[in-house]
Amino acid sequence: MAVSELRARGTLGDGEIAEVLALAEAAADADGVGPLSEHSVLALRGGRAGMAIRDGGAGRGEDGGDSGGVGGVGGGARGGIVAYAHLDPAADGEPAAGELVVHPEHRRRGHGRALLRALRDEAGGPLRVWAHGDLPAAAALAAGEGMARVRALFQMRRPASGPLPEARVAPGVTLRTFEPGRDERPWLEVNARAFADHPEQGAWTIEDVRDREAEDWFDPAGFFLAERDGRPVGFHWTKIHPGVPGEVLGEVYVVGVDPDAQGLGLGRTLTLTGLHHLRDAGVDQIMLYVDESNVAAVRLYESLGFTRYAVDVMYATS
Repeated sequence: MAVSELRARGTLGDGEIAEVLALAEAAADADGVGPLSEHSVLALRGGRAGMAIRDGGAGRGEDGGDSGGVGGVGGGARGGIVAYAHLDPAADGEPAAGELVVHPEHRRRGHGRALLRALRDEAGGPLRVWAHGDLPAAAALAAGEGMARVRALFQMRRPASGPLPEARVAPGVTLRTFEPGRDERPWLEVNARAFADHPEQGAWTIEDVRDREAEDWFDPAGFFLAERDGRPVGFHWTKIHPGVPGEVLGEVYVVGVDPDAQGLGLGRTLTLTGLHHLRDAGVDQIMLYVDESNVAAVRLYESLGFTRYAVDVMYATS
C-alpha cells in the first residue's frame, strides 16, 4: 500500500469529526457492535485526532492493497475518510493502546493492516489494541501481524423487568447521590484506590469526569456514593443510553469499592441500588462490562440474572 504523509493527534474541524462518527456508525450497523470505545469517541468529539485513511479514488493495486494513503483526515465524497484509528500513547508504565475501524464498503483493501502498522510505528514500543465484538476479521488481522490475545471483556445483559433482591446497607454506611461541583475529586480518589490494578479505569483524571458530566446522558440522580465516617468508600455510576432504537438500554457504568471497605457487601449493595434505579427509570435492558479474569464479579452478576451478550478482545504486541 502506498503510504502518504502521516499526521496524528492534530486538530479536527466539525465536519471531519462528523465524518469519522458517520464511519463508525456505518461499521456498527454492519457488524452489530460499535468499533470505538466511549473514551475514543469523547477524544474524537474533542477534536483530538487519530489517524485516517482517505479514499484516493483508485482501485486495488496489484498486491491487493489500495492506493489510498494513511494521513490526516480529509473530507469530500471522493477524498473522504474510509478508515480511522485512535491511539493513546504510553503513560505511567502502561503501554500505548489503540482502536481502529474500516468502513464496510472499503474493507479487504489493506486499510486495517496499514492503520495497525501505523499505530505500531507511532507507539514506538509495546502496543495494545481493542477489537470490539471479537470478530473473525479482527482476530485474523491480529494473528497476521503477530499479536496475541491477552485480555477479554465480557458484555453482559439482563432484562430490567426480572426479579431483584432489595439492597441491604451495612451498619455505619450511608448511601447518597453524587453532587456535581463537590464530589468529583473525592470520587476520583476512591476510584483510583478501587481500580489501582486496572489499566484504564484507575487512571481517570478530573478531565475524564468533566467530559462525561458534559454528555447528554449524565444524570447525578443515577450516580450513587456509599460513605462511611464521612468519606466515600464505594460507588455505582449508572448510565441510560440515548437514542437506542427499539429499546431503552441502561448500563451498570462502573461499580467500585475501596479496598479498605471490603467485606461489607458494598459491591452487591451498590449494584442492586443502581439496578433498582435503572428499572424504576423505565429501561428495558441493563448491560455491563466485566473483565473475564474478574471471576468474583462475573459470579455476582450471574447471580443477579446477567448472561453473556458479547465479548471485546485486547490484542498485544510481544
